[in-house]
Amino acid sequence: MNLNLCCWAAAGSGLTAESVKDATTGCRFSAPGSTEVFILDLASPRLLLYNCSPSLPSPTQPPPPRSASLSFAGCFALQERNERVEQFAKESLNFTQEILSVTSFSRQLAEQMILAKAYVVIAKEHNNLHLAWQLSSKIRNCQLLLSKAAITGEPITLEEAEPIIRSLSLLMFKAQDIHYDIATTIVTMRSHIQALEERANAAIVQSTVFGQIAAEAVPKSLHCLNVKLMSDWLRMPSLQELSDERKNSPRLVDNNLYHFCIFSDNVLATSVVVNSTVSNADHPKQLVFHIVTTGVSYGVMLAWFLRNDFKGATIEIQNIEEFHWLNASYSPLVKQLLNPDSRTFYFGAYQDLNVEPKMRNPKYLSLLNHLQFYIPEIYPQLEKVVFLDDDLVVQKDLTPLFSLDLHGNVNGAVETCLEAFHRYYKYLNFSNSVISSRFDPQACAWAFGMNIFDLVAWRKANVTGRYHYWQEQNADGTLWKLGILPPALLCFYGLTEPLDRRWHVLGLGYDLNIDNRLIESAAVIHFNGNMKPWLKLAIGRYKPLWDKYINQSHPHLQDCVTS
Repeated sequence: MNLNLCCWAAAGSGLTAESVKDATTGCRFSAPGSTEVFILDLASPRLLLYNCSPSLPSPTQPPPPRSASLSFAGCFALQERNERVEQFAKESLNFTQEILSVTSFSRQLAEQMILAKAYVVIAKEHNNLHLAWQLSSKIRNCQLLLSKAAITGEPITLEEAEPIIRSLSLLMFKAQDIHYDIATTIVTMRSHIQALEERANAAIVQSTVFGQIAAEAVPKSLHCLNVKLMSDWLRMPSLQELSDERKNSPRLVDNNLYHFCIFSDNVLATSVVVNSTVSNADHPKQLVFHIVTTGVSYGVMLAWFLRNDFKGATIEIQNIEEFHWLNASYSPLVKQLLNPDSRTFYFGAYQDLNVEPKMRNPKYLSLLNHLQFYIPEIYPQLEKVVFLDDDLVVQKDLTPLFSLDLHGNVNGAVETCLEAFHRYYKYLNFSNSVISSRFDPQACAWAFGMNIFDLVAWRKANVTGRYHYWQEQNADGTLWKLGILPPALLCFYGLTEPLDRRWHVLGLGYDLNIDNRLIESAAVIHFNGNMKPWLKLAIGRYKPLWDKYINQSHPHLQDCVTS
């Protein structure tokens, strides 16, 4: 068939078909008085010599030459195709592209196999076990051939595919002949698709639950590091003396310096944030880091940051348990934390599986996670501060943030409404008149995690008072269900200055397809999501961006993390 096409293309332009030398299909064209042009076998990616004749000749008995003609445009087109085929034969096959190609034998086999599987199910339902066995046998042959192609990288040839395709076609024709018609097939396939969808949905829920558990757990390596650092803190009184000395440093309240605050109990993650910030700063000695942690992690943080140098930057460690002013009489959140129902919902062993697992993450009711609403109270003498989450990496100098004009606003943040689901209506309950009467559902949300706060404007606007008001309004959980961002959207509504997107690129903890150019241009990359870079769940493509700011030579890290 391919030969006839080739000979048909040769008709009409003065080219002559030559004799067969070594082929079974294909053709060779040459112009009178010139050397041969090319020989092409259209059935397989090889160059061959063949006689162009309307009927298939024998390689040993070539027919006499006959006149044929081919336009030069056609000749060049065939020559180009010949070169492409030759190149294709030399390169290894991309099996994914092969299986997606509508003209490939791999695609035909895959489609035949899918249909055959449906007929196997129907045959079994009709107790025709012999037909089911025959189909299953051919399906196995098909799977073996596809597996071979995937492993070796070789394309499936006509000689390999034709017997299986023919036998499967005959069996399916036999199935149709005994009234396993298309309508029956469709009904059966629909029922099986529904069953598979239910199994897939159950697997997704299970995967989400397991992923949430893994994200909340402390890795063994980090636990090991915490134990070693706490041991250092307890057996080295000199560290406690050094800590007491630094508590009264005038640099901690100097507004001519650049102040950053981090609230975390993860010493390794916090270390990466600090190290990446000072490593990319033009003047690291002018940076001051204010770290607030839990009572459990307080000694761990001090032991780490007092014994490691961060290019001369000043580092303050505070214990949240020493914030005695942050109590139930002042903060609605603390009151909520002490509520038995809230503690059961977030920390109880027996939980309703119908509630989205992410909504039960205790971090959303962690006082440490809500400290960003109390920054002016924690640092009463500061005028500006940059808030940094502990799951990010700084790639550029952040000090220019302090000179940005916020136009009287409190919060400088990168907006996230390039996607429709990052609008206010996705975070807040606009069916409640308390929300719908005051806020625009299409208002653009923004990112928490890298924010420049004007604390003078904050105090003037009483943003912390707004936060308390909305926490009290949402005591029954009807205004929003999840997280820290919803109350922040309410508190900073009309008080947020949009920043250039390159200041803060998000999604490295869940999105596998972030553009490399966007990552490279970012001042801060944020691993928000469950796939944190210190977990085994981490996305391998992004993990080196975080790893390079870990001091792998530190003895404790060699003992706990790298091993």
